[in-house]
Amino acid sequence: MKLSFFEIEKKGEIFMEQTTIAAISTPHAMGGIGIVRLSGPDAREIASRVFTPKSSRKTLKSAPGYTAIYGRVHEGKRELDDAIALVFSAPKSYTGEDVVELSCHGGLYLMQRVLRAVLDAGAVPAQAGEFTKRAFLNGKLSLTQAEGVMDLIASQGEQAARAALSARDGALFERIKQVKQSLLTLSGHLSAWIDFPEEDVPELSDQELSQTLCQAVDELETLLSSYDVGQLIKNGVETAIVGRPNVGKSTLMNLLSGREKSIVTNIPGTTRDIVEDSVNIGDVVLHLYDTAGIRRTDDPVEQVGVERAKGKIETAQLVLALFDSSRELSEEDKELIDTIQGRPCIAVVNKNDLEQKMDLSYLQEHFSHIISISAYQKTGVDQLSACIHEVLGMMDLDTSAGILANERQRGCAKQALDALQEAQQAYQMGITLDAVGVEVQSALEALMELTGEQVSESVIDEVFSKFCVGK
Repeated sequence: MKLSFFEIEKKGEIFMEQTTIAAISTPHAMGGIGIVRLSGPDAREIASRVFTPKSSRKTLKSAPGYTAIYGRVHEGKRELDDAIALVFSAPKSYTGEDVVELSCHGGLYLMQRVLRAVLDAGAVPAQAGEFTKRAFLNGKLSLTQAEGVMDLIASQGEQAARAALSARDGALFERIKQVKQSLLTLSGHLSAWIDFPEEDVPELSDQELSQTLCQAVDELETLLSSYDVGQLIKNGVETAIVGRPNVGKSTLMNLLSGREKSIVTNIPGTTRDIVEDSVNIGDVVLHLYDTAGIRRTDDPVEQVGVERAKGKIETAQLVLALFDSSRELSEEDKELIDTIQGRPCIAVVNKNDLEQKMDLSYLQEHFSHIISISAYQKTGVDQLSACIHEVLGMMDLDTSAGILANERQRGCAKQALDALQEAQQAYQMGITLDAVGVEVQSALEALMELTGEQVSESVIDEVFSKFCVGK
């Protein structure tokens, strides 16, 4: 069963009247500061049972919102630590409820004791994502904004953080809202013309109906077309560094990692297994895999490494194929080139600090992207970074415009697009406007599920189950 936005808000109001939740909202590790957060109707009352202000003139119960009070937190009669209590009053808080945050020194043991004291004083443990879930239920965030919060926490690179912040600020919601608004106007006009034929309701012109459907279809197709690139920005790019032995794969791995991640020697076959690391290059995260040199070998251990390297080529989202410019292309180089054809790939011509003996024309015939570097002298990284962005299609992606962040959102957008394309087809075939109206309504329902304006409880639970406890 799907809930309308009004029903979601009413459900949130009932929920918030019953419980006050608490959780540690900082990482569960040693740190300079730690925060225990409370949210709910009794947040002030419960916090006052474990927190005593230094000044007798201040109390948590009477403090106005956005107030910080210095004092001590205690468990029964035992004092635990100095603390600062931050008070936020409903509805002007993150969750839309009364919120109190107790900030203490960030020892893990201390945080556990403060949380225990709060729970013993009457709070209940917060579930995963429950603070943000309450913000959604209380109308403080749309569902896409809430998912932006989760992605902002999990972001690994600059572009991922920018995309998540844009979603948190409502960029995707506003983008969908514009499509939805045009379809609502169209649906209303269709319904009025169909349901009240005796009234003087003008029929939609062919141009108006066709234009509205075309614009909505174009916008959703554009949104969906950026999904795969958006996922690369969000999750990072599985990147295989491949080539025959001694072309400089491990040296490049160490250069990009900024440390001695792989063993480098002049002995062929030194790397026999896959070495992994995640790095930021430009503002994109690459999950790098330094593979064994690809060649024919009778060594059974090295042979396993070669097979794993070939397997990594099949699953990689980007291949960096290394070639030694100081040597002529070998048959093994050419076999590798044949293997990686059709995959997102950059030919990286290494050792440009040495005399060039390689005929680059063969590479130019087989690769659209070729970069010359010296991994040993640490040159060419900026050019490689720019080339990676170009190959992956990240150059023209505007993360501030709002992009689809996950499969739930993509599925809803695809469902809406399919319905609108069915509406276009029905109209072009001369089928009655009733059929067109049904498909437009189906598209609207999918878009409202995307934003959370009409969504099932199971979807809500699934979205927030992916959050960490304390957020």
